[in-house]
Amino acid sequence: MRDIQYPGRSVVMSTEGMVATSQPMATQVGLQVLRKGGNAMDAAIAAGATQCVTEPQSTGIGGDCFVLYHEAKSGKLYGLNGSGRAPRRATFEEYRRRGYAGIPEHGIHSVTVPGAIDAWHTAQQRFGSIGLEELLAPAIRYAEEGWAVSPVVAKVWKQNESFLGQCESTRRTLLREGRAPVAGTRCRQRNLAHSLRLIAQAGRDAFYNGEIAEQIIAYSKANDGLLDLEDFAEHHSDWVEPISTVYRGLRLYEIPPNTQGITALMMLNMLENTEVGALAHLSAEHIHLFTEAFRLAVAERDRFVCDPDFSDIPVAAMLSKEFGRKQWARIEATRTLKHPVTPGLPQHRDTIYLSVVDAQRNACSFINSLYHPWGSGVVAGDSGVMLQNRGAGFNLIEGHPNCIGPGKRPLHTIIPAMAYRDDRLALCFGVMGGNYQAMGHAYVLSNWLDFGMDLQESVDAARFLPAADVLALEHPIAAVTREQLQRRGHRIADAEKPFGGAQCIYIDWQEGVLQAASDPRKDGCALGY
Repeated sequence: MRDIQYPGRSVVMSTEGMVATSQPMATQVGLQVLRKGGNAMDAAIAAGATQCVTEPQSTGIGGDCFVLYHEAKSGKLYGLNGSGRAPRRATFEEYRRRGYAGIPEHGIHSVTVPGAIDAWHTAQQRFGSIGLEELLAPAIRYAEEGWAVSPVVAKVWKQNESFLGQCESTRRTLLREGRAPVAGTRCRQRNLAHSLRLIAQAGRDAFYNGEIAEQIIAYSKANDGLLDLEDFAEHHSDWVEPISTVYRGLRLYEIPPNTQGITALMMLNMLENTEVGALAHLSAEHIHLFTEAFRLAVAERDRFVCDPDFSDIPVAAMLSKEFGRKQWARIEATRTLKHPVTPGLPQHRDTIYLSVVDAQRNACSFINSLYHPWGSGVVAGDSGVMLQNRGAGFNLIEGHPNCIGPGKRPLHTIIPAMAYRDDRLALCFGVMGGNYQAMGHAYVLSNWLDFGMDLQESVDAARFLPAADVLALEHPIAAVTREQLQRRGHRIADAEKPFGGAQCIYIDWQEGVLQAASDPRKDGCALGY
């Protein structure tokens, strides 16, 4: 338990329902849905839609969505892959013809078909108890009547001011006389409100076969993009079987590829081979071991993770405990692995996250994203829809499993999670932040299990992330630790911004109590009743 003489926040506790999001307005919306009799899926969709308005740098209806849903009456866990696919004309040859050496990070050629709205529809049809018209009403109201821009959102908006000014329709939609709104500004997005209202009234077809699709395609064609109406009309989400591993008696579930959830599981299979909790937390030893395990897992991810409809991914081999032990044996305690890290298996053919648990103990682990802050940077005409840049998750390496191709889904960074103990749901959680997410899942879970921190302490703890041959550290990590890491061969850098965010809900079945944490790196909160 934290020393309350220091700054911080307590774990939020309640007995009935709980919602944790990175936006207070979204948390309130989700809680209202629960109190009106809606279930965890209803609350998650309503809260997620609200964040598409109030946290526009991270998420939107032009993005993708993944869901893990625990159904209380059956005790079963369901996974939903709501990622969009590349346009039919998005071939390796077409990108090369246009002079690209790699997929552009922004602009119309980084855009894939948005999957979020179909995912919401698919999830609501199977598990929801309230219609989309009612669930989207709060988001529509905020977009039309205005919401107060919160501090973290305002900061990211300001940081991306010049980027948002590069596209005329984006500048017109998101900037005021070329400037980003400051914290405390009342902001409206009436074009987005119109699109949300169309979806509320006509459902997913308004987005994929109606006016919204037509506006997006018209914009794409006018700007030499690759999207066409058939790409939208043919889109669908997929129910998938979650993958898992056991760590310290807890079974952690992730969405399977094309997401990077398998990366977190591979990390844990390595780390279970040592007593992590015997190390000093955030010591050089602790950070070094986590960093090396992450780098080894990412090497496998980057080699194999892709759309499973187009390639046979060796999931069983990647998740085997034997492979975890072999990978662990590659880590040296006093020296970092040589960059680039080579894979261990033989050759083989910005984001919002929210967590909801309801009174019946249905639980929804829900993540919706545009990928980079502000996605592609392209608002499609007057639709109000910011398009994601998930195409940047592909590569242009001919023959590689994750090379761009027609109708293909890219490697995805966003990953919801659920953890069970003795086949009983224990933790509904997720960690935002692009490539950080897999590290975040392993790190937050280890803080809780290995170091005995409460959920909020586990989320608050300073973070670190290796990228290429640089190890970036958040500011609180001590100077002496930095020096010791350098002696192990790490190139140290200060993190330019905090790594991600997190939302967690723990179910204490014995006491009938819910415990929740919300990341202070974002503007949000957890609330229960």
